[in-house]
Amino acid sequence: QVQLVESGGDLVQPGGSLRLSCLVSRGTFSLSTMAWYRQAPGKQRELVTAITRTGGTNYADSLEGRFTISRDSAKNMVYLQMNSLKPEDTAVYYCKARNEFTLVDYWGQGTQVTVSS
Repeated sequence: QVQLVESGGDLVQPGGSLRLSCLVSRGTFSLSTMAWYRQAPGKQRELVTAITRTGGTNYADSLEGRFTISRDSAKNMVYLQMNSLKPEDTAVYYCKARNEFTLVDYWGQGTQVTVSS
């Protein structure tokens, strides 16, 4: 069974930083493009950033360079470093794995990030 487990969500003040982590089942991680999505209350889930098996990345234009995605193949982990956080970054953040060969998606359960003073 494929599992993705996110962690690291928290309450943080505007301007602060957080690092989210996502632990992925071993077999799935090596075959997948990994991505972070977020869903704010009353809004649709949106793509934040993604990283391919070979390290290629893309980011939502709205992030203005504040977030960085990375992956650690030895640990089957993907990370989202978030800096200069704003209240509008408040959302549930989800980790997703897309198997690049089968195009099947797997989702984590989400982790809450709240940016507020």
